[in-house]
Amino acid sequence: MRPLKLHFPDDALPTLDTFLKQTKDARIFRRAQAVRNVVKGQRLQTVSDALSLTYSALRKWVHRFASEGTQGLADRPRPGRPPKITCAWEQHLNRLVDQDPLQHGSLYSQWSCRALAAVLAHQPGVQVGRESVRCVLKKTR
Repeated sequence: MRPLKLHFPDDALPTLDTFLKQTKDARIFRRAQAVRNVVKGQRLQTVSDALSLTYSALRKWVHRFASEGTQGLADRPRPGRPPKITCAWEQHLNRLVDQDPLQHGSLYSQWSCRALAAVLAHQPGVQVGRESVRCVLKKTR
């Protein structure tokens, strides 16, 4: 393997140390930890083996850190259609689940995904089906 020919600024280690103390996301913390080991002088292959990372991913993060700083360690936007269901919609669904279904015209005293989707269909905003409601509830509850 070729040696890494990147030069990091003098404040790279203190920057990574403060970033590691401040970050809450586990994936970004792991990336910063791996990049910190490389900046300290460890070889890419050694760090990738020790932290169970792929060599190419670690190399990509090290190059991003060298060019963009700690912002380069964050996830890039993913391609594809943006999600229909927003955070506000999920919160609204969770508030609705905590209410009594009989107040919303249901014939039953417990919510079903189909009944929740029917109640949400009468409100303006995102129109979703039973399966979307089920997925959101599975994720949040």
